[in-house]
Amino acid sequence: MNGLIHSTESFGSVDGPGVRFLIFTKGCAMRCQYCHNPDTWRNDGALSMSPDELLDKAERYRSYWGTEGGVTVSGGEPLLQIDFLLELFEKAKQRGINTCIDTAGQPFTRQEPFFSKFERLCTLTDLFLVDIKHIDSAQHRRITRHGNENILDMLRYLSDVKKPVWIRHVLVPGLTDDDDALRRTRAFIETLDNVQKIEVLPYHSLGAYKWQELGIDYPLKDTQPPSAERVKNAEDILNGRI
Repeated sequence: MNGLIHSTESFGSVDGPGVRFLIFTKGCAMRCQYCHNPDTWRNDGALSMSPDELLDKAERYRSYWGTEGGVTVSGGEPLLQIDFLLELFEKAKQRGINTCIDTAGQPFTRQEPFFSKFERLCTLTDLFLVDIKHIDSAQHRRITRHGNENILDMLRYLSDVKKPVWIRHVLVPGLTDDDDALRRTRAFIETLDNVQKIEVLPYHSLGAYKWQELGIDYPLKDTQPPSAERVKNAEDILNGRI
């Protein structure tokens, strides 16, 4: 089975442990106001690549991975191509490759046939990177056009099966930096048993030009990156230090 691929990156250093070969898939149902990859939303222009093609390409850089590195699949939204992910990660495990998924969790459901496939995918995935965009579902819908109930349910399931997770939160002034919401996010994280790391990712507008190239109005054109003090404040709250 071929995947719809946007691009690959050979030396990722922030999307999982060690040095990672990054695979960016095409397709995403969310429309996050601060998205820096809007060119991944639609499937048009995708590269059609097989798991073996991608893994052969990845293994050219295996000598740089060390003991922790491997392959991370990001997007777009990788879970929209769960059948492709299953084949890719099955083959990756046959080659002894560490596997990681960077997901917003939006496609997650406990309904079939998705849930059985997700259960199987978990056995093949070493680490999930999951972005909690906002703990309040109404605010989450404002930011992404989707609620967050199923996303939080996915995190509960990953905790139940003890699958390692790194939580990520993009800090956007006036949108995702409210202290009360951050404390509620921390309270939710404390109900999970599998969180290995919590990362605050400061908002930036480096992808704004892509919106312009696609003819889409960028909703945060007047938003500035958060100050170092606000980033530290969010890190302290989410990590339970204050």
